[in-house]
Amino acid sequence: MIYDAAIIGTGPAGVSAALNLKILDKNFIWLGSKSLSDKITKAECIFNYPGLAAVTGQELNNAFQQQIRQMGIEVTEQMVNSIMSMGEHYALMAGSEFYEAKTIILTTGVANTVTLPGETALVGRGVSYCATCDGNLYRGKTIAIICNAARFEHEVAYLANLAAKVYYFPQYPNPAVCMENVEVMTEKAAAVSGEGRANGVKLGNGEEVPVDGVFCLRSSVALATLFPKLTAEAGHIVVDRAMATNLPGVYAAGDCTGRPYQYAKAVGEGNIAAHSVVEYLAL
Repeated sequence: MIYDAAIIGTGPAGVSAALNLKILDKNFIWLGSKSLSDKITKAECIFNYPGLAAVTGQELNNAFQQQIRQMGIEVTEQMVNSIMSMGEHYALMAGSEFYEAKTIILTTGVANTVTLPGETALVGRGVSYCATCDGNLYRGKTIAIICNAARFEHEVAYLANLAAKVYYFPQYPNPAVCMENVEVMTEKAAAVSGEGRANGVKLGNGEEVPVDGVFCLRSSVALATLFPKLTAEAGHIVVDRAMATNLPGVYAAGDCTGRPYQYAKAVGEGNIAAHSVVEYLAL
């Protein structure tokens, strides 16, 4: 199946794009977290969202959840690892799944994912972003796992059940992974090393641990890795008034397009992006 659109990201811009594509009767897949936006839920009080005076972030997120349920919209809870042009449409790798869509709407939020030195150059050569895709390649071997969210701990456990030895670098407090072959590292990972293929992780103290592979399990993938040919400036996706990027059929909305980082702005841009997708599909 080739979808009319794929929305990547479940913040306010993604919610707006999904609602509008549903109303406009388009066939789309929405990829991201079913809990929607962690950023919103942490907001103490929002004063400038039209129609909702002094609403808490949790209340706004609950309102979004209720509306998408009423509209019969579902979120596919997977992280997109890469996007490739297939000529007339795009292919998306999300975990071990493969999706195709005629258009893309990126609502990925602020691109705050920082890659390690050496990481990007060695993707596909010992560096992986997908546990289920590549885990079996490291059965009985030594791996490093760099993870920035507790919600990926089940993937850490999956990899640990395959590997002989795991050096685990949690980038969040109170990790709960407790397995005999997992060494939780207190020293931070500073770089991925290797000539032609990843073979080690350099530590902040200058030492290095030798590994056969490195898994980076993060809440988002850096733009340069996700979509290498996408034009960006200062960490933001470059768009025009129609929220169109430099790539045909690819649109972006919300914080990923730049300041101001406001929920109302994100919702408006998601609306525009959805309508731009419909216009593009009609060409």
